[in-house]
Amino acid sequence: MLEGAKSIGAGAATIASAGAAVGIGNVLSSSIHSVARNPSLAKQSFGYAILGFALTEAIASFAPMMAFLISFVFRSQKRKNVPWVSHPFVLDLLWKERGELADKDGQ
Repeated sequence: MLEGAKSIGAGAATIASAGAAVGIGNVLSSSIHSVARNPSLAKQSFGYAILGFALTEAIASFAPMMAFLISFVFRSQKRKNVPWVSHPFVLDLLWKERGELADKDGQ
């Protein structure tokens, strides 16, 4: 069940790619409209358009990153045998934190 939820979450995270495509379209459309209204500011408008493309693509790069994080980093809660956890000193520390370790006298 967890694997299915992870797949759904990873798929939902990639929806941001569609949003980035819409954002790039809006930036290009606004750039064309601004040059059509005032051709003398074409160079300055181009700089702003490139900045808009860069910021939109930066947001779009987070979508695959989140999909990979959901798919590969978030694992199920099954614990494997970790050697340092079974060490007596570590177990004593864990039990002391929980208050489950009795005194040396057995009380």
